[in-house]
Order: sequence, then C-alpha cells, then structure tokens
Amino acid sequence: MPFYIKQGQIPDKRHIQFKKENGELYREELFSTHGFANIYSNKYHHNMPTKALNVTQHSLSHGEPWQDTLIQNYKLDTTQADKPGHFFNARNKIFHNTDVSFYTAHVTEDTSAFYRNAYADEVIFVHEGQGRLYSEYGTIHVKKWDYLVIPRGTTYQLKFDNYQNVRLLIIESFSMIEIPKHFRNEYGQLLESAPYCERDIRTPILEDAIVEQGDFTLISKFGEQYQHISLEWHPFDLVGWDGFVYPWAFNIEDYAPKVGQIHLPPSEHVVFSAHNFVICNFVPRPYDFHPLSIPAPYYHNNIDSDEVIYYVDGDFMSRTDIKAGYMTLHQKGVPHGPQPGRTEASIGKKETHEYAVMIDTFNPLHLTMHVKNCMQKDYNRSWLEK
Repeated sequence: MPFYIKQGQIPDKRHIQFKKENGELYREELFSTHGFANIYSNKYHHNMPTKALNVTQHSLSHGEPWQDTLIQNYKLDTTQADKPGHFFNARNKIFHNTDVSFYTAHVTEDTSAFYRNAYADEVIFVHEGQGRLYSEYGTIHVKKWDYLVIPRGTTYQLKFDNYQNVRLLIIESFSMIEIPKHFRNEYGQLLESAPYCERDIRTPILEDAIVEQGDFTLISKFGEQYQHISLEWHPFDLVGWDGFVYPWAFNIEDYAPKVGQIHLPPSEHVVFSAHNFVICNFVPRPYDFHPLSIPAPYYHNNIDSDEVIYYVDGDFMSRTDIKAGYMTLHQKGVPHGPQPGRTEASIGKKETHEYAVMIDTFNPLHLTMHVKNCMQKDYNRSWLEK
C-alpha cells in the first residue's frame, strides 16, 4: 500500500502468457481492492491458488460479550486474560464495534498452520518478541515494537525466535489501513513534514518459491466465523509479484513526534488512519516550551470518539499505577484527564519518556467479559481527591 514494488520474475505486461521453462503457464492472481478500482497487486504462482482439498468449519472463541455495561472510564490489566496458544488462537478480544476490534495475545507456541483474515486488515503491534512474518510476498524480519500492517486476504505465518515472552496487540480493521492523506503529496510520496518516510517502512523480501504438493492447513477468518481449508499446494509458491498491496512493517521508535509551544492534541500523534478510527503514537519527546506551559493534557470530553490507550513502556505522566500491558478506555460523553496532582507535578518537566498506542474510534465500542474480569474496579473513582 505505501508505494509500488516489483519483486522476482514477472511478464512484460499484465494478463498475458507467462511460461515456465517447461512451457507450462504460471498462474496470475490479481489481488485487488474496492472492486478493481483501487490499489492492487499481481501475483504469479507456480500452481492455481484456488486448489483446495477440503473446507470445514473451525471453532475459535476470543471473548464473550459483556452485556449492560456502564458508560464510564475503564482501566484493565490485559495480561490477566492471557491464555496459551499461537499467533492467532491466543487472541483475546477486548473491545469492538462495526469498524474495528482490539485483541491482545500472549503467544506461547508455534504452529505450522497458515492464517488469512479474509474480511479485515490487521495491524499487529509486537509489544514483546522478535521473529519473522512469512507471507506469499516474502519475509519481513520482525522487531520488538514493530507495527505489522497486513492487508485482508493475505496468507501468512508469524513465527518468533523464542516463546518465553511474546506479547501482541492486534487491531482488526474492516476498512483499509492507510497512511494519513495529510502526510502525503498528490503523488503519494510522504511529505517532508510527515513524522516518518518511506525509508522507515520495511517491505517483504521474496524468497525462493516453495513448490510442494501435500495437505497444508489454512485457517481463514470470515468476520466472526473460521474455516479450515486444506490446500493442495504450499501457498508460498510465487515466482514474482508487483503492485501496491502487501504486508509491511514500521517501528514505533522510527516515529518523529511533533512538539509545540503549548500542549498539542492527540490528533497530532496520528500514525495510521482508517474508516471511523485512527491509530496514534505517544513516544519520548521534549515537552512544550512556553514559559507557562502545562505539559500534562488538559481535561477533555471526547463527545464524538471513544479513546483506547495500550501502554507499552515508560513513565506515564498523567496517570498513576500504570504498567506495560495495561489498557484504558475513556468513552465518549465522559470527561477525563490527569488524575489529582499529576497536572501540578508535570509543570517544569522538560521531556517525557513514554511509549503507548492510542486508538480513537468514532463509533461507540462494545466490551467483552475480558474487560469485566481484568478491570480495576474503582478506576472510575481515581479522580477523587484523597
């Protein structure tokens, strides 16, 4: 999606004969978006990507809905929802609406299965761990604090060097994950004023095609349903591909934050956008430089968005008792801001050392039972003077 890439062997033109040395045809697959009217990639397989030996239902559950929740502020320790599993069955759904779902996962084991989210783009934030993202398009080396942007319909595997402490935040989007338009010029190139550039984006490196016949397990997700698909041929059989649609990686430490004379709103920290929600970063940065500045955020009431923050690392100056892996939800229509004493304590501070991922949604979020089981019961009273 960020820019055009060409890898491996491809024919001189699209949709023409492209033959192997033995005279057989490579199989072209158009991987398109918005009904052939938006960005796309062309992939060239050794075998037809449509060959499936069998299709059956597959059962996976990530979190039951919590009915009749109160509209208030929530804080929870997502690590309390941990369960063993691999990169897709260990996921716990925390919040969701018709536009986006949020999961956390403590990954404890590997799997040989392939995975495909057929209806949603995924952004996987690698809180802890390192390894490799394997897909039809090639391999991406995965680092701690990477965002992995995986377009819907991509067949992939996510493997880690070890499984001692692998922790993920997964954002599942039912619209395309995009680089915000105001970061790009009319030709699509990232502007000089953007907080990152093309050099910061890591793209797949195509490996040698795997041409193996057998019975390969693909678990495909269709909304809330899963299917087990038995593939006759290994799915990573590409000899070449080109286009704009492919997985890519961006590390939170490569984000260059803006700094203002007075406190900047969270919208200045956007990293990705989608329909009805945005993803933002909070990263280490100098504080505001007005002589009377208050570095802590002012009290605010998100009247048209719910605000989710996933805490990654550092000292979170506006909140007390925050640890890595905690999550807060501040719902629309309910004011929030620094807890007592935190505004005054921020005055005179010159910089912040915090990492967090924030998602603002423009439709209300629904909560699962994981929130009820992992929440701090009195968080909504944490603004009372003691």
